Amino acid sequence: MRSLIKTPLKEFKKFISRGNVIDMAVGLILATYFGAIVKSLVNDVIMPPVGVLIGGVDFSSFKIVIQQAQGDVKEVAINYGTFINNMLTFLIVSAAIFIAVKIYNKVQDSIISEEAAPKTPPAPSKEEILLTEIRDLLKK
Repeated sequence: MRSLIKTPLKEFKKFISRGNVIDMAVGLILATYFGAIVKSLVNDVIMPPVGVLIGGVDFSSFKIVIQQAQGDVKEVAINYGTFINNMLTFLIVSAAIFIAVKIYNKVQDSIISEEAAPKTPPAPSKEEILLTEIRDLLKK
């Protein structure tokens, strides 16, 4: 029974201590905050001017009311303005990730091509040139 508990714990410890898991966790944390920044960009920077262009209305307040609020019952509505804000946020995040992956791939390709390129041997030093000349003279 004890080994049934220890084995999964050892496996989990081995799994969690891998570098890839840590990298993934850092990426997830950064992505969360990047998403919050983009959401703020859409809601606070992009959508207010769009709202002014379409009549000075707060875009996130666009909705179709299905049932009005009555007493303790809350309003039932389709908030399509919020949905459009979220779609714009998604498109901006997707574009940013696309650009980041494209840059990453270019960097990786250049690193791989540098490693694969045949390296030219370094030019011989002055001493080597002199020794080669001496050797050639001695052969004659």
